[in-house]
Amino acid sequence: MIRFRSINISILLACIFVYCIDDGWAQQDAQFSHNMFNTMAFNPGYAGLRPAICATALARQQWIGFADEEEQSLNPETYSFSVDAPISLIRGGLGLSFLQDQLGFETALGVKLAYAYHLDLTDGRLGLGAQIGFIDKRIDFSGFNPLNEGDPALSGSEEESRMFIDFSLGGFYTSEVFWAGLSVNQFAQPTREIANADFQLKRQFYLSGGYNYPLPGNNNLVLSPSFLFKTDLASFQSDFNTLVTYNNRVWGGVSYRLQDAVVVFLGLNIEQISIGYSYDISTTPLGRSGRSFGSHEIMVQYCFELDIEKINEINRNVRFL
Repeated sequence: MIRFRSINISILLACIFVYCIDDGWAQQDAQFSHNMFNTMAFNPGYAGLRPAICATALARQQWIGFADEEEQSLNPETYSFSVDAPISLIRGGLGLSFLQDQLGFETALGVKLAYAYHLDLTDGRLGLGAQIGFIDKRIDFSGFNPLNEGDPALSGSEEESRMFIDFSLGGFYTSEVFWAGLSVNQFAQPTREIANADFQLKRQFYLSGGYNYPLPGNNNLVLSPSFLFKTDLASFQSDFNTLVTYNNRVWGGVSYRLQDAVVVFLGLNIEQISIGYSYDISTTPLGRSGRSFGSHEIMVQYCFELDIEKINEINRNVRFL
């Protein structure tokens, strides 16, 4: 048997409930509240659909205050960086993403390369994309204390690492006022052995969409409801978001993640740079019991066009920041 350093079993079960599906080794993708700004993270069809080169960085501190009885911090930390650009020579766009996701004594490091083929439709554009990813999963067993001496799950090296190679497919449609996407990540569901147990990346399905609605009588205010559904066919997660943007400069809004959290957003556009902040108010027993003080997330995005003459013609909204 394995025991975290005196960690309360209710905290451990909360981790397993949120991050695991079929068993203790079946993992979901990293979670971000700024999903409407981070489409490249889960849909390769989005690569290059914006008329600019865009770089997006996110930093997330989840469940602040999550710790064991010895006050050792165990809250998940996730950092992401992605860049995508339209490439006319290949009739589409390219995307490159990096991720570091840490949950307790487990760390995932990943890099993904995406290509999307673009189709010009009557009222918008459609991107059909594919992605290859390389993910390094590491577990530091020095953080565990065995209940039974000589436990084979904890024998050997203090840290084990395995490399996974996987693929993603996706389609994404965008127009001036509407967008929608469908994708599948971890398509091959690779399995590797770590500590005498099978560690599998479960296939993840995503459905997203949204709409920009200028409020009647005041075109400076744009209401942007959106959603993100995620499932591995064993569990289901949904985000319902609503943002209000004023004069293409500032925005705010709320989101509800089913059975998890209520999220508050604030953001600002400064020329070609967008900065956003979100705070998750946990609605789970973990938050209600006071074991967590919520989650913080920061988003920074920078977009620029290669055609200098068109820079002043950028139309900003929640899809083209």
